[in-house]
Amino acid sequence: MEFASLPKQPHPFCSYLRVGKLLYYSLILFILESWGFWVFLIKSLQTDSVGWQILWLVCFLFSFIHIFLVLMDGWSRYQNYKRAKDQFFEYGFQNRIAANYIGSKCQRSAALVAASELGIEQHVANYYKKRGVKWHHFVPYFMVKDPLFLIRKTFWARTFMEKTYQSKFDYKKLQLEFSA
Repeated sequence: MEFASLPKQPHPFCSYLRVGKLLYYSLILFILESWGFWVFLIKSLQTDSVGWQILWLVCFLFSFIHIFLVLMDGWSRYQNYKRAKDQFFEYGFQNRIAANYIGSKCQRSAALVAASELGIEQHVANYYKKRGVKWHHFVPYFMVKDPLFLIRKTFWARTFMEKTYQSKFDYKKLQLEFSA
């Protein structure tokens, strides 16, 4: 697919934020939650109630660890975004490219942001709609299919440790060339 023009290309940081928008909302919640649990933990340490201390420690650790998991997930989705954008730019919209990113709400978001920056978002959105994806499908499909996903190496690699992807194209420069 040959692009006649490109929409205005945002700064990479703006794209980074758009790709992980839902993740970063949850990041704020985990930070607030961690702070709240920390306060309760400190107060419980001043009493002799070991049960409450253990409860608040577990709650704090759960929230605190999720801060880092959300950051890692956001980084991985940004790598998906860069790869999807390159693929859509090179080959145009193709079902097989969009299908690579259908697995979770965050991956779909990465593909949709990439497609929107190339002016083909509606094609990708229509494909996902045709495949039965609804707006409320937040839980990744693999979690429903495989309840033991937490012990799978692919889950950890694909969700939190996606390899850094270097974009093949300078889209700001291409946008200027198309508009000249």
